[in-house]
Amino acid sequence: MAAPRQFLNDPATLVAQALAGLERANPDIVRWNRDPSFVVRADDDPRPRVSVISGGGSGHEPLHTGFVGRGMLDAAVPGAIFASPSMGQVKAATEAVDRGRGVVHVVKNYTGDIINFGLARDEALEAGIAVETVVVDDDLATDDPTGGGPGRRGTAAVIAVEKICGAAADGGADLESVVALGRRVAAGARSLAIALEACTHPGAPGPSFLLADEEIEFGVGIHGERGIDRRSFAPARELAEMLVRPIAEALELARGDRVIAIVNGLGSTHALELSLMFTETAAVLDAMGVHVARALVGSYVTSLDMAGCSITLVRSAPDLIELWDAPVHTPGLRW
Repeated sequence: MAAPRQFLNDPATLVAQALAGLERANPDIVRWNRDPSFVVRADDDPRPRVSVISGGGSGHEPLHTGFVGRGMLDAAVPGAIFASPSMGQVKAATEAVDRGRGVVHVVKNYTGDIINFGLARDEALEAGIAVETVVVDDDLATDDPTGGGPGRRGTAAVIAVEKICGAAADGGADLESVVALGRRVAAGARSLAIALEACTHPGAPGPSFLLADEEIEFGVGIHGERGIDRRSFAPARELAEMLVRPIAEALELARGDRVIAIVNGLGSTHALELSLMFTETAAVLDAMGVHVARALVGSYVTSLDMAGCSITLVRSAPDLIELWDAPVHTPGLRW
C-alpha cells in the first residue's frame, strides 16, 4: 500500500503552523499565545463574568480551538495530535481568561486531560482563582455498568456543553449556575460512532487499522481507537438505526421527549452523506415519537481524516434551547 499523501511540511510543526493559520484567518475572533500554547478570544471582553475554557489533543478540529469566541469558549488549550495539553498550558490559559467571577474547565473524560486539567485547577485555586470542572463522558461504546475502568469517553456532546455554558457565561450567569448547566447537559447526552475507514496520523505510512470492503467499525473513538465490534456495511437507514436506538435506550427517551441531535463527521465524510444520516436519524426518532428540537450537522469533532460519523442526542428543555439559540461567533460555529 502506498503511503497516503497529506498537506504537510513536518509532522513535528503541523499543530503550531495550523494554529498560526487559525489566528491569521480569524484575527478579529482569536489570538494564539505561542508559549505556552493556548488560544484566547481576540476581543478580550473585560466584563466581570465567568469564563469557560476547554482543550485536548489536536486532530479533532474545529474542536476546541475553533470554538473560541463570543458566546462559547474564552480559551482552548491544544495538545499535540491526540495528546493532552500540559498542566502548564491549562494553568496559563486559566489565568489569562479569569475575569474575577471564576473559570469553568470543560474536560472530556480521558485520563491525561482529567489529570492535567485537575492539576491546573489545584494551582489556580491556590492562586485565588475559583475554578470548577465539568466532565463530559457521553460515548456509549465505553460505558461500563460495573463502574470499572475510565468509563465513557468524551466525544461530540462537548459541543453542546461548550455552547450552552458559553452562552450562560456570556449572559452573566454565576459560576455555580454555569457549572450546573454543563453537568446537566453532559448527564443528558450520549453518543455512538462508526467508521468506514480509519484515520492516518500525520506522516504515518498508513491508517491506524484496516477494514474489509464489507465491514464497518462500530463504536470507534475520536483518537483513532478501534471500535467495540466489526459489523457488516449496510444502507444509511440501517446504520442510523444501529446508532440511534442504543442511545435512545440509554437516555430512556420516551414519546414526547425533545432532543438536540448532532450528526458529526469524523473528518472525511462529505456533507451530502451527513445530511442523509441526519434524515435517517430524524426518521428513527420520529418513529419513536421523539422530537428533534434543534440539529447540528457537519464535521465538528473529527478524528483527523477518519471516514465515518457520530450521532449525539442531548435531552433538551426550553432553557437549554434558549441558550443553544443564543448568538455565537467563533471560527467553527456562528449564528
